[in-house]
Amino acid sequence: MSLKEITSRIHAAERRAGRPKGSTRLIAVSKMQPAERVVAVLEEGHRLFGENRVQEAAGKWPAWRDAYAGVELHLLGPLQTNKARQALEMFDAIHSLDRPKLARTLARLAQERGDCPDLFVQVNTGEEPQKAGVLPADADAFVQECRDLDLPVKGLMCIPPVDEEPALHFALLAKIAERNGLAWLSMGMSADFETAVALGATHVRVGSAIFGARG
Repeated sequence: MSLKEITSRIHAAERRAGRPKGSTRLIAVSKMQPAERVVAVLEEGHRLFGENRVQEAAGKWPAWRDAYAGVELHLLGPLQTNKARQALEMFDAIHSLDRPKLARTLARLAQERGDCPDLFVQVNTGEEPQKAGVLPADADAFVQECRDLDLPVKGLMCIPPVDEEPALHFALLAKIAERNGLAWLSMGMSADFETAVALGATHVRVGSAIFGARG
């Protein structure tokens, strides 16, 4: 599926939901993709990309950022505290703020630097034991804890269970965001991004539909 087709489908979903065109941003998930596929999307003019690992991003994005103006890079995967400093230097947004220790580390580093990427709190909407994220019942308190640390929490992120209806999880995330006054929702991937748009996603994370199967 082409980048143009996916963008058209996002705009159509926005229209059906009565949302303004362009209110959902497309994050092209470039993790583990061959360089030529990523460069092809850059050449098409797309500038918002997502990576899962700090180390992988560090190995390829500095050169591409030098070559293509206006690149915005988001960290989507789990962040270890020992990689936090590097993540703050490299990413414009982090979608995986999921525990108090990481929040305290980011706050300390942000104070040292004088700035911080935009942050999303990851919510484990399916309450899956193997998955990162705060539990829905703990989300309000954790958002407040992050705000007390002066962290720029802008929204929430979730990854629904693969065997459950994603709309239920997207609706839950939107409800938590609304009661906490958070404007951004990072939800929806290649198989369900139109559903996510219908339920208020401001950022959808699409990889395989743009690039094909990962290498």
